[in-house]
Amino acid sequence: MMSTTASLPLARLLGRAAETRPQRFQPVRAQRRVCAKVVSGGVDMALEPKNTREVENRIRQELLDPKQLPSSYDTAWLGNKFVSSALDINSQLCLVDTLENMGISSHFSCEINSILDMAYRSLLQNDGNITMDMETCAMAFRLLRMHGYDISSDVLSHFAEESRFHDSVEAHLNDSKALLELYRASLVRILEDEGTLEKIGAWSGKLLKQQLCSNRLSRSISPKEVEYALKTPFYSATLEPLQHKMNIERFNTKGIQMQKSSYLACYATEDILALATEDFHAAQSIYQQQLHHIETWAKEFGLDKLKYARVMSWDVFVFMASTVFPPEQYDASIAWIQNSILTVIADDFFDDGGSIEELKNFIDLIERWDADAGIEFCSEDVEILFRAVYDTNNQIAAKGAVVQNRRVVDHIAQVWLALVRAYMVEADWARTRHVPTMEEYMAVAEVSIALGPVVAPSIYLVGPEISEDMVRGPEYKDLLRHMSITIRLLNDIRTHKKEMSEGCINSIRMCALRDGPEVSPASIEAAEREIRGVIADSRRELLRLVVSEAGVLPRPCRDIFWNSHKIAHHFYAERDGFSRPKNLIAAVNAVVHEPLRGTPS
Repeated sequence: MMSTTASLPLARLLGRAAETRPQRFQPVRAQRRVCAKVVSGGVDMALEPKNTREVENRIRQELLDPKQLPSSYDTAWLGNKFVSSALDINSQLCLVDTLENMGISSHFSCEINSILDMAYRSLLQNDGNITMDMETCAMAFRLLRMHGYDISSDVLSHFAEESRFHDSVEAHLNDSKALLELYRASLVRILEDEGTLEKIGAWSGKLLKQQLCSNRLSRSISPKEVEYALKTPFYSATLEPLQHKMNIERFNTKGIQMQKSSYLACYATEDILALATEDFHAAQSIYQQQLHHIETWAKEFGLDKLKYARVMSWDVFVFMASTVFPPEQYDASIAWIQNSILTVIADDFFDDGGSIEELKNFIDLIERWDADAGIEFCSEDVEILFRAVYDTNNQIAAKGAVVQNRRVVDHIAQVWLALVRAYMVEADWARTRHVPTMEEYMAVAEVSIALGPVVAPSIYLVGPEISEDMVRGPEYKDLLRHMSITIRLLNDIRTHKKEMSEGCINSIRMCALRDGPEVSPASIEAAEREIRGVIADSRRELLRLVVSEAGVLPRPCRDIFWNSHKIAHHFYAERDGFSRPKNLIAAVNAVVHEPLRGTPS
């Protein structure tokens, strides 16, 4: 018989999302600039350094004022010039969105921040030029919220009810582009009580589906774009390098349509394509260097000798890291990849790769964290795995100590110890056929999903200094917790049929057993609904923590948690995700190996 603790709703066991609202967010400044050797192949759009600067300045001028091009590309002149009102705010926001979608927004951080500051002021002042235009208001809300501005969903409240539209905005009901912007905005939820966004998402999504099914979409938008948006959470599942490549390959240099009949000049679109192509080539060159690095590292430690470890190509991990880190954060990315691989191998070791004696020996070694302590290895498998974990993370910690100007190895060792102890608890449950309470299960499962040892070492190499108080504080713990809950429960939903057939423990099964000893299709369906609700709550809280300025952890570090979550969403997606090997292989090849295909002209 299940204990009374297990009968409690899962949401209560995990706790409710914080309801305190930050007072003010600040725009996030650009964090990256790709500098790498450009590889050949694909679209021949590579730029010389001088030409790159000229292209950047031409695009920068489009952001500022397309009607007043300077006679020479004077960066100082551009930097001192205010954003012009000659280009309406919708067109400016469209251009910002385009630069982000093409992966080159970091080149124009100052100009983008000026535009977003202006949009923020206009919304606060209830400027009708923004607030009464569905597309502009929705796009401004989405961009501002994701860039860290304290923007309330109340700015969209007049769009919450389809039936309450004024005559001045009814025309937008047939404007697919405006509807899509509104639908995307509805997905950027960071608070529990954002009913406005829920209502907007419901009716705008319904209309988009109707237009898609009846072939009534506006010409300015493609059916594939709408279909992708409807089936994919906009920010929680977008893998930037893959999306950037797709956008580059289908980019139309004849002109980007802005509001109504406004178009971005053809020369500007050619500049955008050239710069995006150069950046993608540079990034792909770095991914290939990372792959060579990982192949050499794995061979050095003899990881191929561990026959129990599941087979997964190393380039899959390089692909995953490409979404988590910008290309220039090479060391942080390598640390993330290495520990992702090591946690997968350790998981397999505790599942069925090692004997009880070997598992205890490995835990003892991790507890001591000292290869010179005179401890004997009870098998070659234990020695290979321990040496890989210990030596790799000591090397990472040495680099981290230089970046952080303090000792960081103790924290890394502690998160690894917590992981292997959680693995051991799960191994004991499986061996003794113990059925834990939901509370017991989640306490262990949040750790055994293995995000702690993946994130902690890499976060020290991102760049900003992180104090001991930061990584021991509540913000870091909450970020890790909500990321881990989301990924663990996504995994449980994806694998529950297989695990239930094998008699394994799973949150779906435990929820389904709450009302009795037998599992029925109805109880499974109810359990899945409950788990999906918890996932949505944790994902929303994770996003709030990431975009909020209220905490002390630097934004580039917080982004690691959100980006790692996005990768997991794709791996555990039940439809069109990477659960299908061919989809995963295609995505890996597209980002890591294959050159750009020709773009439309």
